Amino acid sequence: MRTDLFNYELPKSLIAQRPAEPRDSSRLLVLDRVTGQIEHSRFGDIGGFLRGGDLLVANDSRVVPARLRGRKPTGGAVEIFLLRQLDDEGREWSCLVRGRGLRAGAKVELDGGPVEVEIVSEGEGGQRRARFSVAIGGILGKLGELPLPPYISAFAGDEGRYQTVYSRRDGSVAAPTAGLHFTPELLERIRGMGVGWETVTLHVGLDTFGPVTRERVVEHQIHREWAELTAETAEGIRGAKEQGGRVFAVGTTSTRVLEYCATTAQGADGYGPMGAETAVVPYAGEVDLFIYPGYRFRAVDALLTNFHLPRSSLLMLVSAFVGQVHTEDLDAGRQMLLRTYEEAKEREYRFYSFGDAMLIL
Repeated sequence: MRTDLFNYELPKSLIAQRPAEPRDSSRLLVLDRVTGQIEHSRFGDIGGFLRGGDLLVANDSRVVPARLRGRKPTGGAVEIFLLRQLDDEGREWSCLVRGRGLRAGAKVELDGGPVEVEIVSEGEGGQRRARFSVAIGGILGKLGELPLPPYISAFAGDEGRYQTVYSRRDGSVAAPTAGLHFTPELLERIRGMGVGWETVTLHVGLDTFGPVTRERVVEHQIHREWAELTAETAEGIRGAKEQGGRVFAVGTTSTRVLEYCATTAQGADGYGPMGAETAVVPYAGEVDLFIYPGYRFRAVDALLTNFHLPRSSLLMLVSAFVGQVHTEDLDAGRQMLLRTYEEAKEREYRFYSFGDAMLIL
């Protein structure tokens, strides 16, 4: 399958520059992937599409202030964008840097320090390995800025709006945006319906939102991200399934964790024949599952997500989920999803991180 098949045009006016207020006032497009029928609703009314015994599984990772500013000994300005912690202590990080002459051996003094950074080595895609003079995890709130995606240029509000209300574990450089629509009051109402709530953790990396650049989808090398699914969450999923409840993944990041723990972590191939197995095992470690059309979902029954960038691995994952029920046509999911996106554009839904939501049943 060619990567360019996942392209679409989007007017800049539909890229949301600020979140809906309140959070759950955002719009909700509901797609029945069997019939292709579309319903238009509001996120605050999502309870109408849930029933007692269902289970929501969300990503509780929290965005860290990953954008750092500093200066070289010559006075030149430098920007460092943290991507991933590389050691247990928190002194070595993979990062992107902006500034001239930042080769291996170069040193930078951070604004708000005193903290010195040395560029240790250069890697692929412009990445650098950097060593900090101190462990910086506990002082990022003082030194760093919350990193908003590059397509958001007009937001100057509360940075807490780029965090989910249930986030608790620092580690992401981008928000798991499907969860941004929930409020504490909405979660309480949903629980009052007898709907379960569990969390997993996946620390979202910058590559999550990048376009797939290879000509063919299967040639793309998926990024690796740290994730955890606890024994308690695995038991909650098992119990919901046994009672006939549906597992709703809140976002593509939660989906990747759930499916990794239902397939790859157990040595299974998600691209094999659809089987009856639905078990999800506890896991902590790196996740590198690339989901594209042809994948057979074992754990996820419904998907709550936002509208994604063209040519992204996220768009491919959602296409795979929509297409799972159309086993006779590998491309049916992609076609249905892009038709749905066209209707969302016509009705002026707001796209991307601060945009509206989509529920796929």
